Amino acid sequence: MSITVTELRELSPKKFAVGFSDGSVIKLSLDAISDLSLFQGKELSEEELSELNSRASLSSCKERALRIIAAKPMSCGELYSRLTEKGETPENAEECIEWLLERHYLDDRQYAGMIVRHYAGKGYGIHKIKAELYRRKIPKEIWEDALSEMPENEDAVYELLRRKLKSTSPDRAELKKAADALYRRGFSWDEIRAAIDRFNSENLDY
Repeated sequence: MSITVTELRELSPKKFAVGFSDGSVIKLSLDAISDLSLFQGKELSEEELSELNSRASLSSCKERALRIIAAKPMSCGELYSRLTEKGETPENAEECIEWLLERHYLDDRQYAGMIVRHYAGKGYGIHKIKAELYRRKIPKEIWEDALSEMPENEDAVYELLRRKLKSTSPDRAELKKAADALYRRGFSWDEIRAAIDRFNSENLDY
């Protein structure tokens, strides 16, 4: 069974609406129209129609991906999940990500570094930052390079501890509450103990 092209309507300089004899309409890029030699009145075989629908589906996926990353930077893994959740096929999502990588619109290494700097700057520790890298589907093999951009935590932990303690001679309960809060921010117990020792040594009564 064949189908005929009944309309080629320009939507923008590089985008057209293609109408068919069965009443359906799809959007195609100018490149796709040229590659498939489409013109009003052309009859398409089932194979040609399948190719045309595949091209339209991939083009739509690319447009959706560009809108997503324009609104918010993300990793390849995050974008793949977002696209498939929106109904794009895994094949189109993968091809779309490769297309974006070739054009440098996606860069997991750069994104990982941005995440590390952002959370380190907000006073979070390495465990919290690793959890964010994992949550954002950044491959573990690039974590080390990104985490190397973290500043030394010693002063950051100490300053956070000082802000959470209400006096220079806190009791055990107040120290535990402050330590638990720092742990939730991603600092290790070793870092927290070192900060407490420093605080105690700097506030000794002579």
